[in-house]
Amino acid sequence: MSDIATFPVEVPTRAPSGRTNTYLVGDDPAVLVDPAARSDELDAAVAERSVGHVVVTHTHVDHVGAVAAYAAETGATVWARHGREERFADATDVTPDGTLRDGDVLPGTDVRVVETPGHAPDHLAFQADGDLVSGDLAVAEGSVVVGRPEGDLRAYIGSLRRVYARAPDRLFPGHGPVVDDPRATCARLIQHRLDREERVLAAVENGATRIGAVLDAAYDKDLTGVRDLALRTVECHLRKLAVEGRIRWDGREVEFVREDRE
Repeated sequence: MSDIATFPVEVPTRAPSGRTNTYLVGDDPAVLVDPAARSDELDAAVAERSVGHVVVTHTHVDHVGAVAAYAAETGATVWARHGREERFADATDVTPDGTLRDGDVLPGTDVRVVETPGHAPDHLAFQADGDLVSGDLAVAEGSVVVGRPEGDLRAYIGSLRRVYARAPDRLFPGHGPVVDDPRATCARLIQHRLDREERVLAAVENGATRIGAVLDAAYDKDLTGVRDLALRTVECHLRKLAVEGRIRWDGREVEFVREDRE
């Protein structure tokens, strides 16, 4: 098992826990992953370890709030996803020292980069031995928001399938407890998306022409407080189905494409 220490920190987030998991991976040099905010416990742990690298799984606001502070205190190398340097700097107020691509290994460590886009376009995971620090790719219970404008369901499902094939021992997610059954969790999340897709497609086939009507037909639960997230999710499903040629959608009106129709 890898040496991964977990530090849940309180942040403004719509995750049910109200906290984001920050991780310290290894030592001398340690890798600080997703420093979302400061806490006394995290400050003490950072002071005890030789932090050589600061990385984030993605640059959503609830994952990056303390990047600048810990980078300044530790003098660590700060890394961004290759091609997303400006996005990283805008989110963190830190100009990255280097960039990361799939398969890269952080210098002096055994921490390997795994690209996992979908929840966000710059999403990465970090593998240490058989474990994967997986950000907002997966959660132990419930599901991850994949919504427009950031989300891409085709990429997200592809990332879940990729991680399923890698068969890590454990996932260390951005929110909530460690996932001890990664393959079963990935399979559950893939099936959840495919089931929702079928409900969205059925809504369109049955005559829903606007996104609000699709939402109402595709969800059978109370959406109080999360209707905006559900709308963004439905938009992702519509975009995926349109790319695959199963519907026509111009951003406003949607139409089912029948197989016998040219």
